[in-house]
Amino acid sequence: MNYDNKVILTGVKPTGTIHIGNYVGAIKPAIELGHQINKTGRHIMFVADYHAINAIKDAPLLRQLTREIACTYLACGLNPEQSFFYRQSDVPELFEMTTILMAYTPKGFMNKAHAYKAAVDKNTAKGEPQDAGINMGLYTYPVLMAADILSYDTDMVPVGKDQVQHVEIAADIAGAINALYGNVLKIPTPVLTESAAVLPGTDGRKMSKSYHNVIPLFGTDAEIKKAVMGIQTDCRDINEPKNPDEILLYQISKGIVPEATAAEIKEGLEKGGMGYGTIKKMLLAAVLEEIGDKREKYNYYLSHFDEVEDMLHAGAQKARAVANPVLQRVKDAVFHRV
Repeated sequence: MNYDNKVILTGVKPTGTIHIGNYVGAIKPAIELGHQINKTGRHIMFVADYHAINAIKDAPLLRQLTREIACTYLACGLNPEQSFFYRQSDVPELFEMTTILMAYTPKGFMNKAHAYKAAVDKNTAKGEPQDAGINMGLYTYPVLMAADILSYDTDMVPVGKDQVQHVEIAADIAGAINALYGNVLKIPTPVLTESAAVLPGTDGRKMSKSYHNVIPLFGTDAEIKKAVMGIQTDCRDINEPKNPDEILLYQISKGIVPEATAAEIKEGLEKGGMGYGTIKKMLLAAVLEEIGDKREKYNYYLSHFDEVEDMLHAGAQKARAVANPVLQRVKDAVFHRV
């Protein structure tokens, strides 16, 4: 895809312990995207801490999770000189923009938003009032996300299928404002990231800390080994030919090991003769090789977070320098200041 002269935006919520599935499916692709954009384009990467407070009310925990996610992206290769890298809560223009966008957002959009509908369905299944425990931050989540996107004249937003709706809502809000006041806001486009690997957990379910089925990204060698060796397998004979796509161990491995190793594992399963223990050792070696010096950098950044703070602050200043003129353009239009 051609990213020449494009503004690409990605955000990440600090909501949980980071695992290898996060790295393969989101972190690594986002960082690679930042490296691909040429000097005339712009890559924006932010830590969505305001989105996170919809669910996390423990301030020390949120602070720690925010630190961990910032250190993770830096350790994995994000270049703050090349990308805008900041905390969402350090850019006040976003929230003024959110207030303006609210006035042009039909309530029906919020009623249909995936996150809100999922919360309502969960309450209904438990026999509770449909809005039990749902705060306005969750309900209006798509509007703040629209502000995140529209405040930088964003061209493209890489998202999974479940996030396309949010970009479409941002485009619809921008379209409503443009219909009234002219070409005020740029219409963003979602870019599906289906090519990114989605790794199942060690028990076959979605990889999630709450399921206790993750391979920790920056765990100790012993912790990572325990997780890998704990991947569930079946009792079929080592020499029995198998369909690799039906084997959980292969599904996890092919997203992490080098292509040549994945091909070797695939052939070994199809022909028979390659044991699960051998594959686990190959996977473990690949994971330890992949995290390599990243783990060392991560631990360094955590223990020298003042350096990270400086990077985030500098990123926020760059972000504000872009967001403020966009906000003023919108205010000039809606309040007829020009």
